[in-house]
Amino acid sequence: MRLTTKGRYAVTAMLDLAFHSQTKPVTLTDIATRQIISLSYLEQLFARLRKAGMVKGVRGPGGGYTLSRPAKDINIAEIIEAVDEPVDSTKCGGKSNCHNDQPCLTHDLWMGLSEQIRSYLKQISLGQLLERDLVSEVAIRQGQEIEQVIDFQPMQERKSA
Repeated sequence: MRLTTKGRYAVTAMLDLAFHSQTKPVTLTDIATRQIISLSYLEQLFARLRKAGMVKGVRGPGGGYTLSRPAKDINIAEIIEAVDEPVDSTKCGGKSNCHNDQPCLTHDLWMGLSEQIRSYLKQISLGQLLERDLVSEVAIRQGQEIEQVIDFQPMQERKSA
């Protein structure tokens, strides 16, 4: 499986959003800061996630993003596919042209692995991940770390931010 940072970041950002948007919309700046992901990269990912109907923007003061559906209704495979990340273990991208325009010797093996991975990721929802103790612990810790950084900024820097 060739899961690149695009797919990993999309899942991470969506899980962060699912955790932190339970009470209010979350800004991409907050997600970028907590997860150490480029803001411009997140903007690109969220444009695709919005187009796929997984997130919605909230305008105005206190605005940001929220999930457009309950976390239990969004599976991990769906997130990865929304950002155009193929879940594919083959060399040919599933086109069966890996060896002289024909399937290679191990094509069926890699196709089977791709389907197993896709099936596994479809079975896991953001809601299920939110229920995991470790996810909550890490999300709370990351939020506290960011608050500490903000608290230590000189007042002048906070006003210009």
